[in-house]
Amino acid sequence: MSLLQSFLQISSDFLASSVSFFTLGNLVMMFAAMMVGITFGVLPGLSATIGIALFTGLTYGYSFDKALIILLGVYVGAIYGGSITAILINIPGTGSAAATCLDGYPLAMKGESSNANILARISSFIGTIFGMLIFLFLTPLMTKLALEFTSPEIFWLSIFGILICGSISAPDLPIKGWIAGLIGLLMGMVGQEDIQGWERLTFGVSNLITGIPFVPMTIAFFGIPQIVKSMRSAQFKIEAKKDRVTINIWSLIKKNFFNILRWGAIGVGIGAVPGVGENIAAWVAYDDAKRRHKRKQEFGTGVYEGVMAPETANNAAIGGAIIPLVSLGIPGSPPAAMLLGALMLHGIRPGPLLSIEHPQIIPQFAALLLWASVFLFICGLIITKPMVSILKVSQKILIPIIAVLCVVGVYAYNNNPFHL
Repeated sequence: MSLLQSFLQISSDFLASSVSFFTLGNLVMMFAAMMVGITFGVLPGLSATIGIALFTGLTYGYSFDKALIILLGVYVGAIYGGSITAILINIPGTGSAAATCLDGYPLAMKGESSNANILARISSFIGTIFGMLIFLFLTPLMTKLALEFTSPEIFWLSIFGILICGSISAPDLPIKGWIAGLIGLLMGMVGQEDIQGWERLTFGVSNLITGIPFVPMTIAFFGIPQIVKSMRSAQFKIEAKKDRVTINIWSLIKKNFFNILRWGAIGVGIGAVPGVGENIAAWVAYDDAKRRHKRKQEFGTGVYEGVMAPETANNAAIGGAIIPLVSLGIPGSPPAAMLLGALMLHGIRPGPLLSIEHPQIIPQFAALLLWASVFLFICGLIITKPMVSILKVSQKILIPIIAVLCVVGVYAYNNNPFHL
């Protein structure tokens, strides 16, 4: 098949998936998932990773199509939602919004919180679309390359994954990251091995024969520590001034058109590196915007590009993080790792054979990312102001509610008390 034929086939499948999504039930489900995702992104201490981990268990009984709508909606919504608190109270709701604080909050203090919020929303929308397009057309090429992988290549790819745990999670003391990677490898060995059926590390516990369940393990490692950390943190308060949009948004986008493309490319490229993800993509894009700006000394005092760059990159990184997930079976970010678990729970094994066994997956992912970007924009308009009120709720009330939801998610995964 020629390159042109491949392009036309991919485009046709993508359009078919986009149209098939357009039912009332799917629209309502995406809307609800986006609102929940933005809420997870807004609330400091929570994240896209926790949101996906929680809803992986809650959607276990759903069909794969419906579960994917919810999980991608939560993913995209949470990455965008972090910018709201970053701008309003100088506290990033997610790590990917940390760079947005540097210029978003100063803009809010100048009485330009509405300007900053709409720039973050539009940049997130554009970044998601950009990441989706690169994912749609690059993943099939990556999959063809991955089909050449044999056992030795897969082994060294796994070793690379463990090594990158050290360089990314603890650059000053990489051995901490390596130990964490080896612990994860050890936990993955629990249960029966696939060839002979021998039991490994079960210690006579029958519930461990099938291995350590993915959802309870991820909530234990990601959800509970974040909840404890949030309980120990100080309560914040809203100080941003009320205002309205006063800038020409489209003129600013036109002026930064090529910058936006570059920030999107940075997001996709960094997102596609296993273990890196949206956080670093945002910082690299912010640094790029600062270095190329005519008045770089003004960054940190409320520069519009200081909001646009990280928000474009961190949302573009979503599509980038899914590229190695689908083509190699290796997630590009922690939220993508949760998606990996969700796919496997539904009997879909990501990797080189995915496009052969489930050829509809790639256009389906892309179509849902397209719709998620649309709902991101709509829900962002609706939810920004109400979120300010939610942020005023005491953590003494909020955190126990989240803890209960985590426990419910673990139990709902398989209705097994042992998982608790």
